[in-house]
Amino acid sequence: MASSSYNCAKPQISHPLSSASSSTVHLGHSPTSISWNSRQPNRTHNIRIIHSALHSPSVLHFPKQPYQNPLIPIEDDSVNVQVQPKTHRHPQWNLLQRAAAMALDMAESALVSLELQHPLPKTADPQVQISGNFGPVPEQPVKQALPVTGTIPSCINGVYLRNGANPLFEPVAGHHFFDGDGMVHAVTIDNGNASYACRFTETQRFLQEKELGRPVFPKAIGELHGHSGIARLLLFYARALFGLVDHKQGTGVANAGLVYFNNRLLAMSEDDLPYHLRITPSGDLETVGRYNFDDQLKSTMIAHPKIDPFSKELFALSYDVIQKPYLKYFKFQPDGTKSPDVEIPLSMPTMMHDFAITENFVVIPNQQVLFKLQEMIFGGSPVIFDKKKKSSFGILSKNASDSKDIIWVESPDTFCFHLWNAWEEPESDEVVVIGSCMTPPDSIFNECDESLKSVLSEIRLNLKTGKSTRRPIISESEQVNLEAGMVNRNRLGRRTRYAYLAIAEPWPKVSGFAKIDLFTGEVKKYIYGHKKFGGEPFFLPRDDNCESAEDDGYIISFVHDENSWKSELQIVNAINLQLESSIKLPSRVPYGFHGTFIDAKSLINQA
Repeated sequence: MASSSYNCAKPQISHPLSSASSSTVHLGHSPTSISWNSRQPNRTHNIRIIHSALHSPSVLHFPKQPYQNPLIPIEDDSVNVQVQPKTHRHPQWNLLQRAAAMALDMAESALVSLELQHPLPKTADPQVQISGNFGPVPEQPVKQALPVTGTIPSCINGVYLRNGANPLFEPVAGHHFFDGDGMVHAVTIDNGNASYACRFTETQRFLQEKELGRPVFPKAIGELHGHSGIARLLLFYARALFGLVDHKQGTGVANAGLVYFNNRLLAMSEDDLPYHLRITPSGDLETVGRYNFDDQLKSTMIAHPKIDPFSKELFALSYDVIQKPYLKYFKFQPDGTKSPDVEIPLSMPTMMHDFAITENFVVIPNQQVLFKLQEMIFGGSPVIFDKKKKSSFGILSKNASDSKDIIWVESPDTFCFHLWNAWEEPESDEVVVIGSCMTPPDSIFNECDESLKSVLSEIRLNLKTGKSTRRPIISESEQVNLEAGMVNRNRLGRRTRYAYLAIAEPWPKVSGFAKIDLFTGEVKKYIYGHKKFGGEPFFLPRDDNCESAEDDGYIISFVHDENSWKSELQIVNAINLQLESSIKLPSRVPYGFHGTFIDAKSLINQA
């Protein structure tokens, strides 16, 4: 989901574990009092423990050098969590490298001491960003024969997977929730039986930091602010210059999106290439490696590629924050063959988390949240909201070989972090876009006094007049923050009636989900219950028959009970919003990002 934000301020970086031993953070309707252990390492376990007013055993597993591999925590306050040391090869540095490492470590220590002099904004404070069930968990090997309440529908056979941010190490400075290492949680369902596992995606960044025993790669959102951020970048590239780290093999965390395409499960974040994961026969997960589509993909790829349900093609974007072209479009045939890049003309690098497809077009948002790295020189954030810029959407043919025929339609003051669907209405020369319009636009990244609002909206783009209209789909009396979700994926890019979206209240937690009639504005809600929160609702059609009722299927979502500190996977009938079954999970599942479902038949052909 997203981070909480409150007071407008230029972000300043300080050390998260300063002399103050406790603070009160507000992540929901009830405050959670967080007290961190002293910075002196726990002599027995090297674990940082968060004590919560919810009386829940929330444990942050932040191993120190050498890397420790925590065992599965026993969900009982009175039981100590054991860790098992695991020996790893130390880097074979020469004398020059060792001297450089020592000097750079001293410089970093001096930087941290300077950062201690200033408070962190809540959007970069780990005591806010990864408190409670936003906090990380250790890997969990496969647990079979999980307890099931109710009956799992017979049509559900396969594996549900959800990605999320799960930092391996304790942050040394600022940390945004989006900065964490990627971890995928998997629930495999086989004829009514269920198993669970969760594993880190072993990115190049993850593997190097794991070997070094500490974080060394800059955190793009939590750390790269102002002069301190510039210093961190310089330190990192100095380490790379001396061969202490290797950034040429990617710096991404692969913690956001998941897609199953061309018989491969891909984990993505838009700052890197995808990572290929494999589901083992037992239901476990393993990282195959960084995936460039047989050396066809030379740039990063957005975390929300789209698969056309009819052509089975995959459509994607890639953006660059430093040099032109700032944006490129490309697609892949079902067999993985990539099209040539289409350069999209943008005058400045735009933050672009999502886009949409229709039957014939791709819909590209060019909004007011920009990357402006020079702001760091003046002490600010490199992610800014530019009030002077006019938001627009670019409409480009899916089969375009260049961007000369792109149509830009202005949509003033529109910022959609996610777009749920889009379709064509030729009778009115319009493309209809369904998205959640967020204000303030940059509130996920920078603090602001104004309360965040995410309004489900219908945006009509007229391709002949170049004008647009926008309206909220839900009446003002029923307005709630709606973020994270989807439509029936069998009808993506075509006119859809229903959307299934997370009720992001109390922000940033998700108290339930809503089934919205996009034509009438009718809202039906499914609420998880007192102090129960979840994440993205995933709509799974009963079958792939596009002639069946659009809402004939099930909503799948992880749900965490902050009373008992236990998690489960709920399966809800999408027609009547009745709970069909719940699968009790052996360990806590943190709030996370986006997921997918791979049916058992597709898994047979897994690469």
